[in-house]
Amino acid sequence: MNEGVIMARVFNFSAGPAALPLAVLEQARAEMLEYQDSGMSVMEMTHRGKHFSAIHASAMALIRELMGVPDDYAVLLMQGGASSQFAFIPMNLVTDRNQTIDVVHTGMWSKKAIAEGRKFANVQVIASSEEANFSYIPAQSEWTPTPGAAYRHITSNNTIFGAEYHWQPEAGDAPLVADMSSNILSRPVDVSRYGLIYAGAQKNLGPSGVTLVVVRKELLGRNPDLPQMFDFSVQAEKDSMLNTPPTYAIYILKLVLEWVKAQGGVAALEQRNIAKADKLYAAIDASGLYSCPTRVDSRSRMNIPFTLADDALNAPFLAEAEAAGLVNLKGHRSVGGMRASIYNAMEMAGVDALVDFMADFEKRHG
Repeated sequence: MNEGVIMARVFNFSAGPAALPLAVLEQARAEMLEYQDSGMSVMEMTHRGKHFSAIHASAMALIRELMGVPDDYAVLLMQGGASSQFAFIPMNLVTDRNQTIDVVHTGMWSKKAIAEGRKFANVQVIASSEEANFSYIPAQSEWTPTPGAAYRHITSNNTIFGAEYHWQPEAGDAPLVADMSSNILSRPVDVSRYGLIYAGAQKNLGPSGVTLVVVRKELLGRNPDLPQMFDFSVQAEKDSMLNTPPTYAIYILKLVLEWVKAQGGVAALEQRNIAKADKLYAAIDASGLYSCPTRVDSRSRMNIPFTLADDALNAPFLAEAEAAGLVNLKGHRSVGGMRASIYNAMEMAGVDALVDFMADFEKRHG
């Protein structure tokens, strides 16, 4: 090891894969060559051995503890990313091709869920913010639910357009399914209000390669003829160990969950997330150069888009920000401008550095 190398870490505002807590990376580095007394890395060990079995069991227990998962729910660690769930969920929950899936359409990820859902059932868009470029979350009063729908699907936070639910939807007579990929563990959630919650790990839970699914057990086993790998009931029965799982991703997931607990749990992280978002939004709103396209009552705490008054300043902003150690701020083409993703692992110091840079840039270019 070259101990003379000075580590220069940037503030990473990527929407995903996203920043991980430094303490997690340091522990993973310390355990890279040998995990405990195993004589090998986690990446090298069998998933059936005692060391990984303990890692897996710890991750599962921490998910239940930190999210408050009731006993009548199964916790699954699936492969294929959250995008696979756009198909896996209708495969598991729809029992008749003539059934309807209700979707609240709030951006790209709900659009993908709609497209995949139509391969297995009718899909009804029961509310949408598309006419306003997905800049808000439609109120419950705007929903037009289908009686007897197989389930109702929402995306709890949209990474691209920066709109987030700040209220608990009522599903009515159908299970509520939520894609929580980009705000999982950022705030307390009453799991019992949902039929199924899913989230890709690479924003708030760990690295890419593993997807969390929390599903009410009474919803399992609706379609017994599914391929085993896609069948939630089989995955639950096998404790997500039907085949070789993404072992190292689950190990990092466990470390992140331990870090969340050490921070005081999800409620404590929520207060930090509120403070970070409030500071950045305040800087944007007080500016003459920057503006946020998202409606105030729907503004995300996790993904904050903002545009500059003159698009010609976008390239200089990004170049100067990167030189200052502030990276991955370019906004999605659907919105333009910039996007700062400030998930759980983003420290207040990163937000402070961004706010200071934005103020200095405005003085020089505004």
